[in-house]
Amino acid sequence: MHKEADKLLLMRMQEDSSEAFDALYEKYWELVYSAAFKRLNDPGYAKDITQDIFLQLWSRRKELVIDNLPAYLFTAVRNNVYKWMERDGKYTPIPDLLLQLEISKDDADAKILHKEFLKAYEALVGTLTSSQQVIFQMRYQQDLSTEEIAERLNISRKTVQNQLGRSIALLRESFTLICLLSLALS
Repeated sequence: MHKEADKLLLMRMQEDSSEAFDALYEKYWELVYSAAFKRLNDPGYAKDITQDIFLQLWSRRKELVIDNLPAYLFTAVRNNVYKWMERDGKYTPIPDLLLQLEISKDDADAKILHKEFLKAYEALVGTLTSSQQVIFQMRYQQDLSTEEIAERLNISRKTVQNQLGRSIALLRESFTLICLLSLALS
């Protein structure tokens, strides 16, 4: 029932109905804000991210094709939170973290930490399915584009993107857990 109502409002919004947008905003603002706040624990940034998401929804209304609005909004929250964390230096992508460890491995503690990190990283990559491992290694070790990977493996680019997305989500979740456990033990 809600999905059909959302589709109707999204259709009307694509036809420039500000009333339809307002209805969606009223319906989902609190949900989006809560999701952002839960990840950031900062009301100001959560509000900014929420506003940005709805601004993008309105600005891109003509080009967006949304089947499941709550799923779209949660994905937008996740992506915007990661962008905010990266921009403010609170999140470091895995390749950047590896580079930082490589640079700082001159002293003894950093060398030990580097070896332990690489072991944990390799073990986590080993938990991916074989196809995810191949795609992940082609992307991040061979530095191939998703298009090149798709061509070499004779699969669609969307499949490559989906496999990478799942791999990164799994690795990110595992790394977060490892970091939290190491902080708790130190």
